[in-house]
Amino acid sequence: MKYSTFFTLFPAFIIVFLMSGCTATEIATEPDATTAQPAEPAATTVIEYSSDFAPFTEEISGTSESIEMVPVPGGSFMMGNQHEVVVDDFWMGKYEITWNQYNLFANESIENIRRELWQVFYNVDIDADAAAYPTLTDEVLDVLREAEIPADVISTPSPAYGDLSLGMGSDGYPAINMTHYAAFMFTKWLTVKTGNFYRLPTEAEWEYACRAGANEYYTPTTNPDRYAWHRGNSNRSYARVGTKEPNAFGLYDMLGNVTEYTIDQFFEDYFDRLDGEPAVNPMFLPTELYPRAARGGSWMDFDDAASCLHRRGSSPAWKMNDPQLPKSMWWHTNAPFVGFRVIMPKDQPETVEEMEKYWIEAIQDYF
Repeated sequence: MKYSTFFTLFPAFIIVFLMSGCTATEIATEPDATTAQPAEPAATTVIEYSSDFAPFTEEISGTSESIEMVPVPGGSFMMGNQHEVVVDDFWMGKYEITWNQYNLFANESIENIRRELWQVFYNVDIDADAAAYPTLTDEVLDVLREAEIPADVISTPSPAYGDLSLGMGSDGYPAINMTHYAAFMFTKWLTVKTGNFYRLPTEAEWEYACRAGANEYYTPTTNPDRYAWHRGNSNRSYARVGTKEPNAFGLYDMLGNVTEYTIDQFFEDYFDRLDGEPAVNPMFLPTELYPRAARGGSWMDFDDAASCLHRRGSSPAWKMNDPQLPKSMWWHTNAPFVGFRVIMPKDQPETVEEMEKYWIEAIQDYF
């Protein structure tokens, strides 16, 4: 679904946009293993794909990179073994975002982003002959070509502090050490590059996808070595994505390799905040810098963190070695265990205004 099919840009809107926009602790919850016998992930789950909801590969235009997307059919489940929750259909990245993909965003030129943003979001090709847009003068098109893109619409990371892969590898390995805001901005960039709306998963969507059909009481796998890289088998390094077995939805590394950001603010009392029984598509968009919610275990965690119930909140300690003030909005210096993957909702927003419901504001870091 391409946004250029939905947006028509009027001259008056261009003027308004240019005048306003362009100036403009780690905590884990462990399951109660005494109330149920441990079970493997739902390996018997059978997924029947429809023609409009099947696996696909998202090509990133102008590059040789792509992202494999797996359909996750929505439904209800007992989130955290505590509260019934319903989520809608979505596609999720088969693998964690790799350095190969993330560096395309980190190294993107602002000129490319400007051109693609106007075309995808607002259906204006600023490189085309003005005659194709009789309501847009050459002068207006020149302004669009030179306009600063507001940082709260899209921006790219500042240069990294050296090799933030820490020498563990980058070709096919998960990207790490980015901030939650940087992961979120990657999803905006991916939306612009593809014309499909991408975002980070909510905590509810992440856990539902991780469970892969184990929708009642969940207990961790008795053989985490099959599904996850953790402290006991990682040899002090993350691994290339997809080198362990997938879950029943065909998603790799959900239980461990790197912990994965969600879109949500982290709350210890998350389940007390859910509205309704069941809660439908819960989302807690961040309004504070810390903590932000991340899910699953990592190569640095013990194997008991290889669980769909494992959650943690980001912390100022993740930037402990950053000497700047304010500290970087883009990079952590002390979080080599955290990365992310993306989702694409089946029910795509049809306007920029609908997309804005999922946008996160930048917050300066003075911690």
